[in-house]
Amino acid sequence: MKAVQMDSYGGPEVLQYRDAPDPVAGPGEIVVDIHAASVNPVDWKVRDGLRKDSAPVSFPHILGRDFSGVVREAGPDVDAFSPGDKVFAVTDQGQEGTYAEAIAIKAALAAKKPAGLSHAEAAALALIGLTALVSLEDVAKLASGETVLIHAGAGGVGGFAVQYAKHVGARVFATASARNRGYVLGLGADEVIDYTRQDFTQAVPPCDVVFDTLGGEVHRRSFSVLRPGGRLVHIAAAPAGFVPPRGDVTVVRPNVARDRLHLERIVELFETGALRPPEIEHMPLAAAAAAQELSKTGHVRGKIVLDVR
Repeated sequence: MKAVQMDSYGGPEVLQYRDAPDPVAGPGEIVVDIHAASVNPVDWKVRDGLRKDSAPVSFPHILGRDFSGVVREAGPDVDAFSPGDKVFAVTDQGQEGTYAEAIAIKAALAAKKPAGLSHAEAAALALIGLTALVSLEDVAKLASGETVLIHAGAGGVGGFAVQYAKHVGARVFATASARNRGYVLGLGADEVIDYTRQDFTQAVPPCDVVFDTLGGEVHRRSFSVLRPGGRLVHIAAAPAGFVPPRGDVTVVRPNVARDRLHLERIVELFETGALRPPEIEHMPLAAAAAAQELSKTGHVRGKIVLDVR
């Protein structure tokens, strides 16, 4: 099969489009012919070596965590899928490998792709949807009538979170640039704060929940907009050595475990009309390096998806 592999950490030049061994299904696994693979910010962070101390990889290594495709082979002890089934999935924690024409994955981590979603749309929704649902539904337990601030509302995770928050009946504030204001309002935000011109700490009322997808100084400043008893859920790191300045709020960095249940929840929300796929920028698999550099700018609206087939 063709795949994009890296033999060392480094810049975009370490990504090589070349032949790689075909995967084989082990017990409880399926082999999926990948049609579309999503590009996530974590991909270039792994490539650059920013996670080599906490999560080292073995070389040659294939990046990528979420995808959509067609089952080629079902291994022993697999009853949920048969060859020809259209599925989407997020790889297990510690596993990557979706920048390729095929992958072997635990069947328990995959779900049937709904007919109403293209492979690219399903791939784009998988990891962002799982992350947003774990953060807002499972951890924050965002409820109707609450006020939530979502950082980077035009991004993949943020855009899903805006739609979910609106669906449950929350009052939704989101940060975004001026050019993305219409897009984020269209996703369901009640108000959009232009982070290039406005200080969100002055622009939003006291919030029950802050969903921090950015980390760093945004994390530090987010404490000032929380009500007593509020919840700050973050998926990006706080500043090094940062100590939360308040003891009257809950701060959680969720463990985004992979499972079929959350993927089926994404399908349910899509099929009931509660959410739509993000805006997608399509790029070929061979252009994975360019796709990662675009992701690295931090200004992608929606998601970048690699078209594999």
